[in-house]
Amino acid sequence: MAFEVMRYHDISCGHRVHGHESKCAHLHGHNYRITFVCAGDGLDSVGRVIDFSRIKALLCMWVEEEWDHRFLVHEADPFAKVLKGIDDHGTVIVPFNPTAENMAEHLVEIVGPEMLAGTGIRLVRCIVEETRKCSVQYEVNG
Repeated sequence: MAFEVMRYHDISCGHRVHGHESKCAHLHGHNYRITFVCAGDGLDSVGRVIDFSRIKALLCMWVEEEWDHRFLVHEADPFAKVLKGIDDHGTVIVPFNPTAENMAEHLVEIVGPEMLAGTGIRLVRCIVEETRKCSVQYEVNG
């Protein structure tokens, strides 16, 4: 039997989906709910995979500090340099088109391993809820 520990964090974030065929090509934003699902190799001496406060400190606060109340724009988007020039601190140029899918994958594949290094804990799944009706789940394969 294996345990998975989950904690979510809510942020407000703007984006534009470069190349989108409809209204998501426009500058807009969402109140995101990001759920982090972590696993380890057993329980600690207290009986936990990881304390919920550690997930908050390591993963939730990364999202809070890097993406909350910011505007995500793909580095290949022609708007990137213009937006960065208007609001340097509030614009985050990312190496992916900021869809919910790409955000979830980035959190699992890049942010999770970096922030959880040395803890023995892995970020195995991330759910990015863009609206109450629309969400994406990305899971580590293997």
